[in-house]
Amino acid sequence: MDLSADIRFRKTLAELKSNSDLVESGQSVIRQEAAALSALADSLDEKFGAVVELIIQTRHRVVVTGIGKSGHIARKIAATLSATGTPAYFVHAAESAHGDLGMLMQGDCLLAFSNSGTTPELQAILSYAKQLSIPIIGVASRSDSPLALQSTVFLRLPQAEEACPVKIAPTTSTTMMLALGDALAIAAMRIRGTSLQDLAQWHPGGNIGRRLMPVEQLIRRDDPLPLVSPDTRMRDVILEMTSSGKGVAGVIDTDGKLIGIITDGDLRREFDRIIIARAGDIMTRDPVTITSGTLVEDAYTLLNGAKIMAAFVMDPDDPAKPVGLLHIHDLAIGI
Repeated sequence: MDLSADIRFRKTLAELKSNSDLVESGQSVIRQEAAALSALADSLDEKFGAVVELIIQTRHRVVVTGIGKSGHIARKIAATLSATGTPAYFVHAAESAHGDLGMLMQGDCLLAFSNSGTTPELQAILSYAKQLSIPIIGVASRSDSPLALQSTVFLRLPQAEEACPVKIAPTTSTTMMLALGDALAIAAMRIRGTSLQDLAQWHPGGNIGRRLMPVEQLIRRDDPLPLVSPDTRMRDVILEMTSSGKGVAGVIDTDGKLIGIITDGDLRREFDRIIIARAGDIMTRDPVTITSGTLVEDAYTLLNGAKIMAAFVMDPDDPAKPVGLLHIHDLAIGI
């Protein structure tokens, strides 16, 4: 181990910290990459539209490939395409020459990423795509590269220095690839008319899945609702509110239709009347309710906008009858 080199590194790092150069270095990288993205946006022309049309017309799947850092970006773009309505998967360019070429089939489209476009590991998958008459979309910075020359449609990345100090480590180039891949995926998504319901089907898990699920999936149908009649004494109303743990009670008529709601705030405002009042005297009429089928994200926005903590979910077959009760904390996870 070179101790002198380690000492020099530690000294340099300390000097950078003391001079706030680390912050400036970070800002410089982000600004440099932002400038490259701006140049990329300005460079898009009719070829971008041609690529989107190729993607839309693909009968089977978009096969995304690359190697090294470009391969990592390609894998992410394949996931983004699939998540927005374009069936896609990633094939490692080097592994393709060891049997993975069997993943390609006629009717596919190949989307290849490479900074220089000269990556030799790409040749096997490019040649096989040509053999199967698979259209090739190439993304690189050199128009005279093998990737560019073999592409059906080629998208050239603007010439831009990498953001690392020695101008070698893939940084600016991969940022542009990522943005370009996202732009292609979203443009295709718009043309396909991908809906919120489609996204909900493709994202059943995690925070996205929760935000896009209908509120009735959060309701336990066997849980008793805190419901009282207009003539219920306030003592009993408070017991009902406490039993639910949501801090509210609904007031229903003889047909089971919701006509009002009583909250903790109502109790505080009407404290002097609680001993003699009935539920009908205290309740807030025509309360905010959640329509069955409302997405969790929209229900959260509704409650937040109305500045209320809980609302009843109504029966889809009879919108006046409550079938569930949701607190804003039930909806807020992941939003």
